[in-house]
Parts: sequence; structure tokens; C-alpha cells
Amino acid sequence: MSLHQSSGRWRLGLALSLLTVLLWGILPIALSVTLQVLDVYTVIWFRFLVSFVLLFVYLGITGKLPKLEQLRSGSRKLLAIATLFLAMNYFLFMQGLALTSPANAEVLIQLATLLLGLGGLVIFHERYRLYQWIGVSVLTCGYFLFFKEQLTNLITAHNTYILGSILIVLGAAAWAIYALAQKQLLQSLSSASIMLIIYGGCTLLFTPVAKVKSIFTLDALHSGMLIFCALNTLIAYGAFAESLEHWEASRVSAVLALAPIVTLISVAVVSAIAPDLIPPERLTFLGILGAGLVVAGSVAIALGKSDKGNRQ
Repeated sequence: MSLHQSSGRWRLGLALSLLTVLLWGILPIALSVTLQVLDVYTVIWFRFLVSFVLLFVYLGITGKLPKLEQLRSGSRKLLAIATLFLAMNYFLFMQGLALTSPANAEVLIQLATLLLGLGGLVIFHERYRLYQWIGVSVLTCGYFLFFKEQLTNLITAHNTYILGSILIVLGAAAWAIYALAQKQLLQSLSSASIMLIIYGGCTLLFTPVAKVKSIFTLDALHSGMLIFCALNTLIAYGAFAESLEHWEASRVSAVLALAPIVTLISVAVVSAIAPDLIPPERLTFLGILGAGLVVAGSVAIALGKSDKGNRQ
């Protein structure tokens, strides 16, 4: 089976990855606020429905709706895998987020980017140079320092918090499987067509358990947060899917590793403005040092040149 090869337009891939980081970094805050008044299933269903409808309208207007003849047997299987595992990721992450905190959830979900990077190296035969492996080590050390306090809290936490953390880890594994399937699907379908089919499939999966009427009882704040979550899904996943078209999965995953830093900064800003909405997260000197190492490691991995003979 032939494997997907990136276009080589790494600057575009980098820009799309950074957009994804920004949107995913602030998403846990909006989700936490939304989960104060809505159940997990309804929030997920609404996000997928809005994303599907808006993307369907856009592709219909531009004449780019996917055609049945584009779906080979292999593509159909991969689409089913991608749809199922993205749905699992949303469910497990949302359930875990409801039982923990935005910062902790963003810490643990980063296992997904590490697994994606590993999958890119193993499945798609991507390669790192020596200094990029050094970047991996620097990034790992940075995470240890940056999240030392959160990890300590996790070890001493109550059962509900631990259960939520386990669900997020499982969600991270599910997301990595989805992302690798997504990259291979780019062999036969555009990123927009892939996401349209996945959004539609996930909408159908969550329709039986969604409490649609509860959406119409929301106040302005929570309605705004819910709509933001839906638009975030459409734009962030669209940018992520397109970034895999132009850049190696291992490098995209390195940039996505910056998302927790965006989350922590966002939590600090929001908690300072509206302390009743989101509780603050304390950041120590070691945390700041760790953040710097994460950035340095991510830059080393993402911007390093590919080995000759395997330029994607």
C-alpha cells in the first residue's frame, strides 16, 4: 500500500499547525464553561452538527462535495476508523475534562501528539536528525518541569480526578489513531472532504443520546461558549487536517505540543478577569523554565530539515 507523501510546503504546514495550537489551547476553557450547564453528549453532538452543516454548505457552494466514486474500499475502511476513533476521543476527553480541570486535561491529552509523532516515524517512515532527537529530549524535560505541580496533584488526587485523567489518556490514544488514518486518507480525498464525512458520521453516532431541547434553555454566556466550541471544531480540525497535507506528521505533532502553554496562559488571563468562571492555575519558576524548554524543543523538531532521500 502506498503511503501519503506531504507536499513539502512546510511554511503553510507550520502556519496551519500554529492556528490549530491557538484554537485547541483555548478550547478547554470554553468546554469547561459549557459543561457547567450541558451534558457531554449534547455538547459533542452540537459541535459535530454545526461543523458538518457549515462545511457542507461551503463545499456545496464551491462545487467540491466528495463523490461516491472517490471512495475506494480502502478509503471507506479508513474513514470508518477515523470517524469511530475521533468520536471516542471527543467522548473520552469531554468526560475526563468534566472530572478534572482544563490545565490537567491539556497536560494529559498531549500524549496524543507524542503518539502521532511516533506513528509518523514508524508508519510513514519519517526521519529525525540528531539535533531533532535532542529536541525531543528537551521537550520531554520541559514538560516534566512545566507540569511537575500538576502531576504531583494527579498522584495525590481523589478517585474521581484519577478516573477523569485515565479517560483523557484513553482519549489521547484514540485521537492518535484518528490522526494517522486521516493522514493516509489524504491519498485519495481532500482534507475538507474527509472532515465532512467524519463530521457527518460522528453527528449520527451522538444523535440518539443528545438532549437537543436543553440547548434552547441556555443563557447568552453559555450559548456563546457552545457556538464558539462548534466553530473551534470546524476551524481547528480543518487547519490540522490541511497541515498534514503539507507537512510530516512528526513535525505537526511537535508544534501541537505547544497547546498546553496556550491553555495555561489563557486560564491565567480568564481567571484574572472572571475568577468565578475559571479557577486560576499557579505557575512556578520551574513551570516557566519548563515552558521555555517545551518551546525550544518544539522548534528544534518542527523546523529541522528532513533527511535526504526522505523529503516529504
